[in-house]
Amino acid sequence: MAKKTAQKTLQPKSIEAGLPPLPGPQPQLPPELEKKLKALKTKVESFKKKVLDKFGDYIVGITILPPEKPLSKEEKEALASAEPESRKPGEAKEEKKEEKKEEQINLLVVVDDTTSQKMTKDELHYKFSTIIKQMGEEVDKQLAPKSILLTDLWQNCYDAKYDLNRLISMSMPLHDTGMLAAIKIAEIHKSMVLKKFDKYILSYVLAGSLTQGKATPTSDIDVWIVIDDTDVKKMTRFELKDKLRAIIIGMGAEAGERTGIKNKLNIQVYILTDFWESLKEANPIIFTLLRDGVPFYDRGIFMPWKQLLKMGHIKPSREAIDLFMSTGEQSLKRVQRTLNAMGMEDTYYAILTPSQAALMLYGVPPPTPRETPDVMEEIFVKKEKMLEPEYVKILKDNVKLRKDIEHGEKKELSGTELDIYVKNAEKFLKRISELFKEIEAKHDEKGISLLSEDVITILRDVLRAEGLEKVPEGELVKQFEDTLITPGKLPAQLLRDVQDVLAAKKQFEQKKLARADIEKARKSGTTLIKFLVEYLQRKRGKELERAKIRVKHGSKYGEVTLLDNVAFVNHDLDAKEQRIEKAPLRENGSLGTLESSNLEEYEKALAQTKIPRRAFIKEPIFEDLKRIFGRDVEVLVYG
Repeated sequence: MAKKTAQKTLQPKSIEAGLPPLPGPQPQLPPELEKKLKALKTKVESFKKKVLDKFGDYIVGITILPPEKPLSKEEKEALASAEPESRKPGEAKEEKKEEKKEEQINLLVVVDDTTSQKMTKDELHYKFSTIIKQMGEEVDKQLAPKSILLTDLWQNCYDAKYDLNRLISMSMPLHDTGMLAAIKIAEIHKSMVLKKFDKYILSYVLAGSLTQGKATPTSDIDVWIVIDDTDVKKMTRFELKDKLRAIIIGMGAEAGERTGIKNKLNIQVYILTDFWESLKEANPIIFTLLRDGVPFYDRGIFMPWKQLLKMGHIKPSREAIDLFMSTGEQSLKRVQRTLNAMGMEDTYYAILTPSQAALMLYGVPPPTPRETPDVMEEIFVKKEKMLEPEYVKILKDNVKLRKDIEHGEKKELSGTELDIYVKNAEKFLKRISELFKEIEAKHDEKGISLLSEDVITILRDVLRAEGLEKVPEGELVKQFEDTLITPGKLPAQLLRDVQDVLAAKKQFEQKKLARADIEKARKSGTTLIKFLVEYLQRKRGKELERAKIRVKHGSKYGEVTLLDNVAFVNHDLDAKEQRIEKAPLRENGSLGTLESSNLEEYEKALAQTKIPRRAFIKEPIFEDLKRIFGRDVEVLVYG
């Protein structure tokens, strides 16, 4: 652990405010050395300021390269690309032999030329190189700055010349828009990956906004790696991918610790066969990776594909084009289904359950969804005059919308319409919150007794929905805890809410109920009732779905709903005028004689039916389905 910490300190992310301190507690330095380090910091800071004042946003990074040592041929070629003479217009390139200066400070300035249009790359490089070198000499003769264009830095990578990247990974940044950090961590991570998995790695590529010169100090660093899976024998290709991917991502975290770079390193790992299939299928992500990626390592896979894509030789198949076209249509349909579902479920329950909770708080058992608007109007608008008619209209509109969509009378809900329903729901909820306060004020202490009765009633309803029909009052709380809280079906806070309400009732009976206890019990009871009413509504809806058999006959969709002892048949769910019939449900599972019914009778039967715990579909009913819908009937099964 101590070793990792030291490594992290030795590789600073940036030194915008100057050179970083040396790692760990420092011994007393000799005066001469202390003076020398201070002078070095002053020089490089002065040079950085002059460069940034002159060129501003054009400068991607400024960094101190490692002290000079005998360079390899490849390293000399990498640094040669940053020499001004190599790009001076009209002059031939010449090899330049320099006398090594014992105390020379090598600096590298990376220039963004991605938006340059007024001059050629040669002219731009010559201009920057000349001026930056002159600035270095003006600050101190020991400064040896070199500049390189960002596109040239990437061109080195395209040409499989990675030595300058290696030097940058060992350098000390003075100014960094995010590019130097990306190169540093990617280069170190690449080295770790190659050292362990060299024979499997085909390409290691830098991607994302960084490769387009759009890096920021907080940019994510995106890299992707292609693994050769064509010679795998001891495991499946997917096992190879998963195994290497886990280790490679772990190495990414280690590279972040070593460098001290906090930017997120996003690592995508592809196996060669999958990458090739995605390329044939015209996967837009793969096309983007090839088009914008910069290889930090390549064994002859990435660059040929990149060139073929650039020349237009990699084209999607007709099947891929059709697939993408159908995907667009499917996405739009999914959007429409989502809008419809939000209208049917989200805004519906957002105002229905608080309305039922308000009625329960008032002392009325929760009515069916269809009856709720009328009961709200009768009690709170006409009788108590506590609610304005416009809010009942909002509730009625939402109930009607749900029914219209559910029964096919309204095919689509637009985004504009949904916005209206959402705004009305927000308005409704705000007003209902005020109504709750008015109801509470009206009941005062008496409300505690009513509230406790409502809580006991809702507890019995919830336990009944879980299959517990008769529970003694003294065991309600314990059964509620064992059946719903302990298994995690409901949050533990609800148990505390129950206990608060029942404790308040006991104190009320002993005439020891304080105002603070009243408010606490009301808050707990209100939260509890609203939550459990919604739980019951959703559970009832899900359970009733199990009792439905959906079928397709010809181009129409029908439905058979099996209740306690009767079945309702809807011949066409999408028809404006729905034809509904009913038949007795026999003990052997078959249907009796059909007779005419209607939507109102069907909904009333649903409201009065006990929630079915299980729905058994017996063999005789399949013959009934053929008799009702025709021999070509198909039963729809949802996965």
